[in-house]
Amino acid sequence: MKKKIAVLIGICSILILASQQTWAFAQGSESVSGFFGTWVSLLPPLLAIVVALTFKQVLFALFIGVWSGAFLSGDFTFSWLFGSFFHSMTDFIVPQVADGGHASIIVFTLLIGGMVGIITDNGGTRGVIKAITRFIRTKRQGQLATSLMGFIVFFDDYANTMVVGNSMRPLTDKLRISRAKLAYLVDATAAPIATVALISTWIGAMVGYIADAEEKMPNFNEAAYSVFISSLPYNFYAFFTILFVILIAASGRDYGTMLKARINLYKAKHDPALDTYNLWKDKIEKDEEKKKQSHWLNAVLPILTLVIGTIAGLFVTGSGDSIQDIIESADSYLALVWGAIASLAVAIVITIIQKLLDSENTLEGMMKGMYTMFDGCLILVLAWSLSAVTVEMGTAEYLMQIFGDSLNPFWLPAIVLLLSALTAFATGSSWSTMGILMPLVVPLAWEVGNNTGIETALTLEIIYASVSAVLAGSVWGDHCSPISDTTILSSIATQCDHVEHVNTQLPYAMTVGLISIAAMISALVLNVPIWIIYIVGILLIVGIIYKFGKVPDPADYTPEGKQAAVTSLDG
Repeated sequence: MKKKIAVLIGICSILILASQQTWAFAQGSESVSGFFGTWVSLLPPLLAIVVALTFKQVLFALFIGVWSGAFLSGDFTFSWLFGSFFHSMTDFIVPQVADGGHASIIVFTLLIGGMVGIITDNGGTRGVIKAITRFIRTKRQGQLATSLMGFIVFFDDYANTMVVGNSMRPLTDKLRISRAKLAYLVDATAAPIATVALISTWIGAMVGYIADAEEKMPNFNEAAYSVFISSLPYNFYAFFTILFVILIAASGRDYGTMLKARINLYKAKHDPALDTYNLWKDKIEKDEEKKKQSHWLNAVLPILTLVIGTIAGLFVTGSGDSIQDIIESADSYLALVWGAIASLAVAIVITIIQKLLDSENTLEGMMKGMYTMFDGCLILVLAWSLSAVTVEMGTAEYLMQIFGDSLNPFWLPAIVLLLSALTAFATGSSWSTMGILMPLVVPLAWEVGNNTGIETALTLEIIYASVSAVLAGSVWGDHCSPISDTTILSSIATQCDHVEHVNTQLPYAMTVGLISIAAMISALVLNVPIWIIYIVGILLIVGIIYKFGKVPDPADYTPEGKQAAVTSLDG
């Protein structure tokens, strides 16, 4: 408690110091332009992160971040301290709810929750688990199956997260795989796969960002999609993360905070206070037997409808002569909502027609499923609001200024990778990071290459690497940030405590991130061939997992196991 009070005092002190400095900047100005892009722009996201990690209350932390941003954008009077409380709602939070894309994600999330609630109550989910468990009987098999399912829903990270997380959670619970591990497997396969898939909602946005950047590049004529394809070999973080997830799942090993979460799950069998998710609840198997179980198609059909419906929505809302043209021009938010409402409708129809549930219980299951998503939707809204604060205050521009003087042609991609990760970490939005940095970084790479007189071929390699650096850094920072929307969605889908998910995922994301920075430096600065970099990276990942990873024995954490350990020490 004393530490938490000290944190609050520190936060107040920083805000007072910031208000004094920014007051000097902003005197005579009615806007935040006096300190736009200064160190003060880092305060709202940093405050949110510190409060979230200290108090383990994400909603409170996010609102503190938004409120501090509203306060710092005002006139810094005592009365404004109270006025900014209300303006944080009207100027930042309400506009995010009113945004069409954000509203679509909220509706999509609730509809998915309703569908999952129905297929859970009608027994379809348990039918899937029964069918799968014929082939999956161990933790390793369960983890590997969860990882590989991420490749099936490759076209969108939101859909990937919600489908895989919700459908695999009952199985991983039965296998006693920690919720933290499930959340990591889901989160770490969603965005990385979407970023390297040749057809996805991410790539459509990315090509659009690249095309916008090319408008600022005189005499550069390469098509945006071609630039993206050429940049793929440099997306080390995405490919290494996918490999890391598969290896950590197949090996059955864990290290760091993830290992601690796993050990706590084993201890929870004999210590109910540690059983946060009721995975060791008394008579849990008997409780499961009492619940309805039906054919696995009652769960698979709605999920397939979601996947097929979303893909169909992309084709209906898009236009063009090629699949990629259609994806680029499609309304991904509309497609997601169409796929979700179709899946919910299918779940309702097949449940009532087969008389698995009556209409009242079907609607009750739908509402229970939606209710489980409610807290996550609130977190999403506040995360978007904080992202809007960072745009308003010029956080990305300030980070670019810090690194601007140290940029040089061959170090540029590595620096951009780190800068993009920091920006995504601070803002909590990979898409916002890409949208902000891509128009700045790609023209910068073109200009730096031309001004230093290096060969055109080398300049193009720097551009390709910089494009991947923005994309990879955005995903890396997103994986590490407690205010990231995709990280939050992973917590929602797996019903894992959000702070626990962030804390346990961080060591794994940092491991791959640091290897990716080294790989980028090797490729551009040291001119090491790409194929050698990937071989060395794979060997590094395998070595780290088997050097630091452990496979704890559940028997060691029983009362008998503890007594045996004490006896051996005494002996």
